[in-house]
Amino acid sequence: MAFDIEMIKKVYANMPERIEAARKTLGRPLTLTEKILYSHLDASTSLTDFPRGRSYVDFNPDRVAMQDATAQMALLQFMQAGRPKVAVPSTVHCDHLITAKSGA
Repeated sequence: MAFDIEMIKKVYANMPERIEAARKTLGRPLTLTEKILYSHLDASTSLTDFPRGRSYVDFNPDRVAMQDATAQMALLQFMQAGRPKVAVPSTVHCDHLITAKSGA
């Protein structure tokens, strides 16, 4: 199997409670980005308002999506690390495809 379905189920099962806790802590509605980020906070990170550009926050992502132009360096570094498996599902998304010409 290419991914750990139990890990993914656990992340999504905890999302509503984590989002509600963040909403109560901040005292306001959350943007979609805030909902995603607050629901993926590392367990050792205390729930608080994180000032943009000044806070360092640890997250536990349930997936990594990379853009095709920059993913190649990440994939090369992973291959050189000698790890047999990724920690979370990883995908490369091609937003443009260029057809090579013969002899080019």
